Amino acid sequence: MGTTFELDLRDPDADPGAVDAAFAWLHDVDARFSTYRPDSEISRLRRGELDQRDASTEVQVVLAECDAMERRTNGYFSARPNGPGTPIDPSGYVKGWALERASEILAAGGARTFSLNGGGDIVARGRPAPGTDWRVGIRHPIVRDRIAVVIAVSDMAVATSGAYERGDHVRDPHSGAAASGLLSMTVVGPSITVADVLATAAFAMGRDGAAWLATQSGYEGCAITADERVVTTTGFEALRVRD
Repeated sequence: MGTTFELDLRDPDADPGAVDAAFAWLHDVDARFSTYRPDSEISRLRRGELDQRDASTEVQVVLAECDAMERRTNGYFSARPNGPGTPIDPSGYVKGWALERASEILAAGGARTFSLNGGGDIVARGRPAPGTDWRVGIRHPIVRDRIAVVIAVSDMAVATSGAYERGDHVRDPHSGAAASGLLSMTVVGPSITVADVLATAAFAMGRDGAAWLATQSGYEGCAITADERVVTTTGFEALRVRD
């Protein structure tokens, strides 16, 4: 999917087969959904070689969920942006969805304490040491070797949308123009699938994104504006590490 996935597993008694199964799942998702692979189902859909009704169950479920998320975000998240003729692209949903399922596979194999990172989107489970949460650094969107904000989380998901890895890939689906007003948007909550979508939508909204995110129950956020100010929801402040 154009990015890397990393696992930090702290349970020595976890089933190694679960690790293999989790990464096999991620490779299967890549084979079905990657826009970088010409033989994936999504690439075939984009070229008109495959009808959506003939796609696999997984693809049909994901596209239906993308449509539901488009309604939830008032169109600021869309797998079919900017009108008819635009190639379908569920990537903004798929990465979080794939991470969610991979974390469930790990948990079923006895993994209780781990951090699973997919291109900067993270599922953090348990605590790496007694009384210690996982620390997640939000990279500065301009200065590559600088961390803008550090948070401490346990049994939570963290997703960030911005121009870190793929340039100006997030666009306002209503206009087709590159999103503006924010340099990055980070969302924290119970589901990496939802957090990833909300981060994308809020980033596409620009300066209105943080206020909109505050209306999403169970999720908190941190926006870095174009003038490099940090704007957070109230609940996000409780997660920040100040030392």
